[in-house]
Amino acid sequence: MAMDTPITRAEHEEFRRTVEARLSSLHDEDVRLSKRLTDVEEDNAQINALTLSVQKLTDNIEHMRQLQEDEGKRLSAIEGRDGEMWRKVLSYTLTAVISIVIGYIFSMIGF
Repeated sequence: MAMDTPITRAEHEEFRRTVEARLSSLHDEDVRLSKRLTDVEEDNAQINALTLSVQKLTDNIEHMRQLQEDEGKRLSAIEGRDGEMWRKVLSYTLTAVISIVIGYIFSMIGF
């Protein structure tokens, strides 16, 4: 079409309706995409929050594991101390009994 050829009113109206329909379609698509983008941003924020929560949970579990390991070492030391005390008591008792028996034997022999 050349610029010097005028279009009819009907052609103009048809062109206008086509452009308005396309603009309306683009507007609807823009609204739909904006909504999807908002949903994706919200999902991303939730994923980030979840990631932070998992990291905190991991840190807490690691801290609890370290505390449990330390408590296990302390418990072993306490249990060992009681066993060591019992062994000392037995050792002293056995030494005393042996000393009494040896003393009795020496007293019978006359030393």
